[in-house]
This record gives sequence, C-alpha cells and structure tokens, in this order.
Amino acid sequence: MQASYGQAVSAAESTRFVELVFPDQANHYGTLFGGSALSMMGKAAFVAATRRARRAVVMATSDKVEFHDPVRVGELVELTARVERVGRSSMTVAVEVIAEALISGDRRTAMRGSFEMVAVDELGRPTPVAPLPQNNL
Repeated sequence: MQASYGQAVSAAESTRFVELVFPDQANHYGTLFGGSALSMMGKAAFVAATRRARRAVVMATSDKVEFHDPVRVGELVELTARVERVGRSSMTVAVEVIAEALISGDRRTAMRGSFEMVAVDELGRPTPVAPLPQNNL
C-alpha cells in the first residue's frame, strides 16, 4: 500500500505493550490514575510513530481520549498503537487499552485515544516522513 500525504497506512503495523498496574500508578480509589494511563498511551504512540518514521518524533496533540472502564490495581493493561495516517511530517496514532483480570481472564476495553505525532530534525523542526513503499502486485 502506498501512503501519500494524508493517506491511511496498513492497520497491520502496530506496536503492543503489556503492563501490570501497581499501587504507585493508582488513585485513591485503587484504580489506574488518569495521568498514568495517558503516560502509557503516549509512550505507545511515541514508539509506533518512531518505528514508522525511523526519526525522532514529538507529540503535538492528544485527541479525544476516552476512559471507558476503570482499571484496578493488579490488572494487566494491553496497549495497542497503530499509525493510521501519515502526512508530510505528522502521523496520527490510535491507541487502544484493553484491561485484563489476571485470574479470570476477563478482558474489556478500558481506554481509547488518538495522538498526533510529528517527526523532527536535530533542531526540533518538523521534517518529512517517508511514504510507505508502493506495493507492485
């Protein structure tokens, strides 16, 4: 698939993380603190965008982060980040967070969000991201 400016890229390209939620990441309710969740999501978006661009990237915006279900201390979170759009120097990365109860194996969508990441040069200025190579099938 060819990606030109603003065109979607393959959904097969994704980055996955699995983390266990510890008490130091929780709020006074015993659930994952929103700031800790956003940090995890930002890290996943950063890695996905860096892998796609093979350049330094920075976060420009986080869009519509939705908190669907609280994640309790002791549960796993599985983060999946996918580059959904590549522009000249920016990329849109969708991040989904699935919570899993270790004992029962029950899984549920806990959070979703979208992050705009920008490739930068050594001086911190936006720099182009190479389009995906064309598939000649």
